[in-house]
Amino acid sequence: MDLLAAMRAFKQVVACGSFSAAADAMDLSHTAVSRQISALERHLGAQLLNRTTRRLALTEAGHHYHRHCLDILDRVDEAERAAASLQARPAGMLRVNAPMAFANLEMGRWLPDFLSRYPDIKVDLVGNDRFVDLIAEEFDVGLRISRGLPDSSLVAKRLSASDMAVVASPDYLRRRGAPAAPEELAVHNVLTYSLALQTSELVFAAPDGQWRRVAVSGNLQANTGMVVCDAARAGLGIAVSATFVVHQDLREGRLVRLLPEYRLPARELYAVYPQNRHLSPKVRAFVDFAADYYAMPRWD
Repeated sequence: MDLLAAMRAFKQVVACGSFSAAADAMDLSHTAVSRQISALERHLGAQLLNRTTRRLALTEAGHHYHRHCLDILDRVDEAERAAASLQARPAGMLRVNAPMAFANLEMGRWLPDFLSRYPDIKVDLVGNDRFVDLIAEEFDVGLRISRGLPDSSLVAKRLSASDMAVVASPDYLRRRGAPAAPEELAVHNVLTYSLALQTSELVFAAPDGQWRRVAVSGNLQANTGMVVCDAARAGLGIAVSATFVVHQDLREGRLVRLLPEYRLPARELYAVYPQNRHLSPKVRAFVDFAADYYAMPRWD
């Protein structure tokens, strides 16, 4: 038995005063409505209606059940209207996860414009550098910067790419000199991001198309790229960073790019979100907005 359907039939019978009128109002047969009411009474173990050839009357149990039935059906209808409204327009709380550096350096640039465009959305942004299970931790969407995403049930949309740059401050280079080839990094203090796939080795694509592997070491590693870059700006050593973190420092001379003719594998920026046949408008609006924003190069 479909309990909600039976409750709606009961509500209609009481409102119309007869099975026939209720059946007409619901575009059902008299027999179908009668069966729904009988099934409901069996389910409840109580008679709801006294039936005579001339009229229907609610029993005492029917009066009590009818009152609660109206309240329940009103709440169901209200919930359906609310859900339909959220599916019709971008609205509601949007929980977003992003790497700490990206959240700090990038998202403040465009989130205000996004929220201005969609005033019915509220964003809860959580930045961190650990692995986050979007589904288990109930995030609507995540931004990921990676050389490649592992296979998963998540949908991934590529937004942009960020080159990797070897950088150091002018002060460090005055004291230690600039490496002329990747192999010379072995004698420098290389500051590393501890969550990178490799912290003790860098792999460069040389101008001749060959790959060069270089062992590196230094006196600082950190699980946030922000600290590594701060230390490089302070002259502590050489850092390897995504250009979205250091592009402004490179433009303004706080950091110098080293070995520009040698390339490290770029990092890709993705928006990822759980698969859903009915993607919510708030997630769609966020992903589309980010895709439009990063359609133009941002970190050259």
